[in-house]
Amino acid sequence: MATHSLSHVLGVSQSLAGRAWHWRGGNMDLGEDAAGLNRDITSQLLMTRGVTEEDVAKHAQPTMREFLPNPSEFRDMDRAAERIASAIFASEQITIYGDYDVDGATSAALLVELLRALGVEAGYYIPDRLLEGYGPTGEALVQLAEDGSSLIVTVDCGAMAYEALAMAKEAGVDVIVVDHHKCAAELPPTAALVNPNRLDENDLAASHGHLAAVGVAFLLAIALVRNLRGKGYFEGRDEPDLMALLDLVALGTVADVAALHGLNRAFVAQGLKVLARRDRIGMAALMDASRLKRAPIASDLGFALGPRINAGGRIGESTLGVRLLTTRDPEEARDIAEQLSALNEERRAIEAEVQSAAEAQLGGQHNMAVQVLSGSGWHPGVIGIVAGRIKEKTGKPSIVIALDESDGTGKGSGRSISGVDIGAAIIAARESGLLVAGGGHAMAAGLTIEAGKLSAFTEFLDERLARDVERARTEQVMKLDLSLAPGGLTPDLVTTLEAAGPYGVGWPAPRVAVGPVRIVKADIVGKDHLRVIAAGSDGRSFKAIAFRAAETEMAQTLMHRSKGRSFHLAGRVKIDDWGPRPAAELHLEDAAFAD
Repeated sequence: MATHSLSHVLGVSQSLAGRAWHWRGGNMDLGEDAAGLNRDITSQLLMTRGVTEEDVAKHAQPTMREFLPNPSEFRDMDRAAERIASAIFASEQITIYGDYDVDGATSAALLVELLRALGVEAGYYIPDRLLEGYGPTGEALVQLAEDGSSLIVTVDCGAMAYEALAMAKEAGVDVIVVDHHKCAAELPPTAALVNPNRLDENDLAASHGHLAAVGVAFLLAIALVRNLRGKGYFEGRDEPDLMALLDLVALGTVADVAALHGLNRAFVAQGLKVLARRDRIGMAALMDASRLKRAPIASDLGFALGPRINAGGRIGESTLGVRLLTTRDPEEARDIAEQLSALNEERRAIEAEVQSAAEAQLGGQHNMAVQVLSGSGWHPGVIGIVAGRIKEKTGKPSIVIALDESDGTGKGSGRSISGVDIGAAIIAARESGLLVAGGGHAMAAGLTIEAGKLSAFTEFLDERLARDVERARTEQVMKLDLSLAPGGLTPDLVTTLEAAGPYGVGWPAPRVAVGPVRIVKADIVGKDHLRVIAAGSDGRSFKAIAFRAAETEMAQTLMHRSKGRSFHLAGRVKIDDWGPRPAAELHLEDAAFAD
C-alpha cells in the first residue's frame, strides 16, 4: 500500500467530466494490494475529514457522551423548557406547529412523542404546502389559540415570522420557536426562540448551527426533562427514554441534508442503531414500504425513507408524516406508509414533467451565475427537487419558481453549490424589496416573489453571486480517497469504508478510483442511467452504474468511443444485494482515459 503525494490521482488532470482528480489528502493507492484493507484506511478517512490523530477513536465510534453539548448553553433554551414545564403542571393545551418536510415532520413527532411519554397529549398542526405555504401564519396561530391552545411550539419554522408571531402575541397565546434557519438581527416576539443560528448566540451554541431542527428539538427535550426532574415530576413516574427518539433525529438530520460532522454524526450513528431495532411502529412500516429488509444505513434515510415522508407534504396530505411517526396502530401505519409510497411515485412523475420544462429554459441562461427558472402550472411540491437536479446538471446554484397566475406571485426553491451561500443572498434580496418572503441556509432556500420582479431578482443574484460561483466552479475537482485494481473492489472493501461513516453532507462518502479497465459493455438502463461492465488486467470484472447520466460526455464516450481504450473509473462503492450473493458495485461519477 503506497501513499501518493502527486497532485493528480493517476495523473488525471482532465477527466471526461472536465475535472482534475486530486487526493482528498494523504490518501492511498492500494494497487493490487488487497491486504491493505485494514483499520489504517478507517483512520486515514477520518483524518482527511478533519479529525486529529488523537481524536480518531472518538470519531470512529461517535457517541452522544462525547459530542452532546449542555443545552443550557443555547439562548432561550432554559426559558423554553421552563415554559413547557409550566404548561405541563398547569395542564395547559399545547400544540406543536411543524413544517411539511421531513425535518418538520420528525421535529413535530419528536415533541409529540416526548410529551406523550410525559403524560401529555399535545396536538399538532402541519400547514398545507399549497394553501398556506412555509412557516406559521397569523391566522393559523390565532385559530389554534381560539381552539384552546395556550402554548404553541413551532418547529423547523418561525425564526422570521414577524407578522404571524405578532398576531399570536396580540391574541394572548405564547409561542416558542425551535428553528435552525438563518435569523435576522431583530427577532420576532416570542416566549422563547431557540436557534443556534441566532446572531446573538454564543460561540459554543453557534458552532452547532449545522443542526437540523430535529436536532435542536432533541436538545430541548433534554432541557425539558432536566427541568422536570428538578421539580420532582418523576417521583413515582418513569423518565422518558430520550435515546429512543434518536431514530427521528437521524431521519430528519439526513433528509434535511444537514452537515454530518460533530454532534450530527453522533445523532445519526446512534439513531441508525435505534432504527435497526424497528421499535417505532410507523418507522418499521415505512422501511417495509421501502422494501428495506436489512438494517438501514445513512443513505437509506436520504433516498428511501425521507422521500416518502416528503411526498405527503409535497403533493399529498401534509399531516401524513407526523401521523405515521406517532401512531401506535400497526394497521394504520401500514396504510399510511403505502399511501406515502404511492404519493412518492406520483411525485416522481410530476417532478419529471417540471424538470423537462425547466431544462428547456437553460439555453437562455448559460451566461448567468445562478439559474433562475420559472413556469406557470408547475407543482410547488417538486420545485426543490428539480432545483437540486438542475444544480447537479449545470454545476451552478439553481432556483425553480412555480408561478401562480391567479395572484401574480411565485413560490420558489433554491439549491446551491459548495462555497456559495444562497440563503444569505435570498435574505438580502428580501431586505432589498425584491421578495415578498424568503430565507434559508447556505445550501438551500425558499422564497415568494411577485412575478413582475423576476428579472430584477435574477439580475440581483447574478451581480451578488457571480464572483462566488466562478471561484467555486473553478475550484471544483474530483476528490478521491484511494485507488485500487478491480480485484480490490469487494464487499470487504465496502465494510471497511463504512466504518468511517455515517456519511453525508460535510462528511463525504469515500470516492475510489478503479483501474485501469476496459469496457466490456456499456448501455442505458431505466430512463437515463448508464450501466457499465468493466474488467481489469487481473481478470476481475465488476458492474458500475451512473444515475441520470445518459446524456453526459462520460456516458457517450464509454458507450461509443471505448473500443481499444482503457479507463480509470471513479465513484463510490456500494453493495449490490439483488443477486444470489452480495457483490460490490461502483456508483460511477467520473471516468478518465488510462492510456
